[in-house]
Amino acid sequence: MKTLHWTSHAKNKMRYYALSEQRVRRVLHSPSRVEEGIAEGTIALMQRAGSKKHPYEVWVMAKDEKEKRKIISAWRYPGITHPGEPLPEEILKEFREIF
Repeated sequence: MKTLHWTSHAKNKMRYYALSEQRVRRVLHSPSRVEEGIAEGTIALMQRAGSKKHPYEVWVMAKDEKEKRKIISAWRYPGITHPGEPLPEEILKEFREIF
């Protein structure tokens, strides 16, 4: 099992979206969907949450390195996305500023 390394960006986003470390770990260990991340060499993992009336998804962007898995970002997406659907422009803009 790889050790997890949390970036400051990921911790700030977790605080902003009220996501706990355990919730992010749950997404990592049992994702509903895995897609290629928008940053080079990253993966995006998703797990559905919420209720039928108010569904949302929890997304985690991670990068696997030799001995560790780096958590780059985590966010809560309101609603349901379809596989392969591009991310909303505001999230893409945030990642372009970081990388």
